[in-house]
Amino acid sequence: MKPFHSKLTAAFAVLALAGCQKKADTIKIGLAGVQTGSDGEIGAAPIRGSQIAIDEWNAKGGVLGKPIETVNRDDEGKPDQAVAVANELVSAQVCAVLGHFNSGCSLPASDIYNQAGILQLTPASTNPTITERGLPHLFRACGRDDQQGVVSAAFAFDSLKVTQVAILHDKTAYGQGLAEAFKKSFEAKGGKAVVFEGVGSDELDFRASIAALKAAGGQAVFWGGMYKQGGPLYKQMRQGDFKGALLGGDGIYETELIKTVGPKADSVFITFGPDFNGLPVAKPFLAAYKAKYGQEAGGYAIYGYDAANVLLLAIKKAGTTNADTVSKMLRSQEWPTLAGSISFDEKGDLKKANYVIWTIREGKFAVR
Repeated sequence: MKPFHSKLTAAFAVLALAGCQKKADTIKIGLAGVQTGSDGEIGAAPIRGSQIAIDEWNAKGGVLGKPIETVNRDDEGKPDQAVAVANELVSAQVCAVLGHFNSGCSLPASDIYNQAGILQLTPASTNPTITERGLPHLFRACGRDDQQGVVSAAFAFDSLKVTQVAILHDKTAYGQGLAEAFKKSFEAKGGKAVVFEGVGSDELDFRASIAALKAAGGQAVFWGGMYKQGGPLYKQMRQGDFKGALLGGDGIYETELIKTVGPKADSVFITFGPDFNGLPVAKPFLAAYKAKYGQEAGGYAIYGYDAANVLLLAIKKAGTTNADTVSKMLRSQEWPTLAGSISFDEKGDLKKANYVIWTIREGKFAVR
């Protein structure tokens, strides 16, 4: 039986395809992701980055001779709301979607876009399942959890010399998937996961888990989840006299984490993309972001900016917004981004991920 959201989508699919193919005054691009709630700040960053790129294209005349119109929707980081957002974007007759942020939202939403023949390029969803389903119009401008899990596990085992680790996750598609990827890679190197435990995504009291991992001989903690829980977890680790490292993925790369753990936090290690702040090519974007939004660009802002530019350049080169044609174009060559050239494989994944290890130094994120 088809899922309920698939049935809903059928009513919109023909309308969406007709909307993309008919003559229109604008080219509509959907922007989708979490923009409110505890993940709102990190989730809004790529949407803001995409908007800056689109503003720049519009200032130069748009694409295919038409202005670009954005349809911005907040999925609140909830899978059910992501389904509603996806159906709204199909109904709005967008030709492509930049989003979603959370893997748990991209998974159900991508089924809807696929049935409607709408191209989706996510700047942030890292769960491997997203691109393992053979959806022809689905791409991601970031790496996968099974790639960053390998990098983090190698760092823990080879550099930190940790052989026994406690792994906690938030039970989400992102957090649990990342935790499982780390566990598999860590154990393949000869390490042992002495604790592997899921906690609710709203849980902020980790004292029982910390007591258990200490009793089990854990030397470090890997957190599969977001910064809203990663910060309290670290603080309670230190309050409980556990001096081991806290390792995590890109979900804790957010300045709110530093505000929680403090500027002098030690032994926090995060997998994320390379540092772009010092790159001359990124300076105009960083300045534009601060001017428009009154704050420094969050880590995922550049992913949103790059994703939008790659999408629009592919549309320009293809000479159409047709999802089949643009998808073929995206797979056909390398694409310039602020962080360097990228290219997509047949699944829609990056052919080469670029994760590095970050830490906290003098109150800021810094490459280790």
